[in-house]
Amino acid sequence: MLITELLALHRTAVRTSVEIVSRVSTDDLGKPTPCSEWTLAQLLAHMTAQHHGFAAAARGQGGDLAAWKVSVSSRPVAEYAEAAEDVLAAFAEPEVPQREFELPEFGAWFPAMQAIGFHLIDYVVHGWDVARSLGLEHRLAPELAGPALRIALAVPDGESRLKPGAPFAPALDADDEDPLNRVLTALGRSPKW
Repeated sequence: MLITELLALHRTAVRTSVEIVSRVSTDDLGKPTPCSEWTLAQLLAHMTAQHHGFAAAARGQGGDLAAWKVSVSSRPVAEYAEAAEDVLAAFAEPEVPQREFELPEFGAWFPAMQAIGFHLIDYVVHGWDVARSLGLEHRLAPELAGPALRIALAVPDGESRLKPGAPFAPALDADDEDPLNRVLTALGRSPKW
């Protein structure tokens, strides 16, 4: 896959998440999420911080830990949308395809293609998380199905997923042909949540 194709898919995943988050009301912020340790307000704070951190990494400033700071906002929906636009603008900068992204939570540097893939899969899954918290059905955009599944299946499984703070739980058995459900189970989420 070319980086231009990956960036187009990434835009679709992020913009879809913005559409879903736009449906969140103040009354929803205390709701539980498939991320069992977080309420919806805490999940949105995490998602917003990740946008800021990845935007910084795309601009060569991923080591600035302030960019990754999570804080619960009094205007979570608006701040989420602003952060999403920031990461999309950062990823669209011409130097990005040649850049290595410093991602402190992994303690390493990654080529742009891999880092963008990480961010894409996170927002496919977190878009679903928010939709489920709101009790909404969520379908994966058809063009995202194959690429998102390939990325999800490439995420290493095993003991590392049991550690505190692991981004994904151990993979679950999948007997479903639905691409989104296969992505979710590969990353330790139950589609039945």
